[in-house]
Amino acid sequence: MDTTGRHPSTAQAIRGFAYDHLPAHLQEVSKPFHDLAAKLLDQLPDDPELSAALRKLREAKDCAVLLAALVRSEERSE
Repeated sequence: MDTTGRHPSTAQAIRGFAYDHLPAHLQEVSKPFHDLAAKLLDQLPDDPELSAALRKLREAKDCAVLLAALVRSEERSE
């Protein structure tokens, strides 16, 4: 996502949505969060509320990806 000209706090918050480095099964979980973050970035101006929304969205994404990784790990150990 291009953050050129965006406030540093917005650019910082958006960095956590990359997913290309993840295994395919985790990319499937992470991508919808990335897409929503990109949509918010396109539709909303820089503002403390946007930064907060992106941080909280990233936190939710991290929880979902962690759960998907744990489920996969448990499935492999059975």
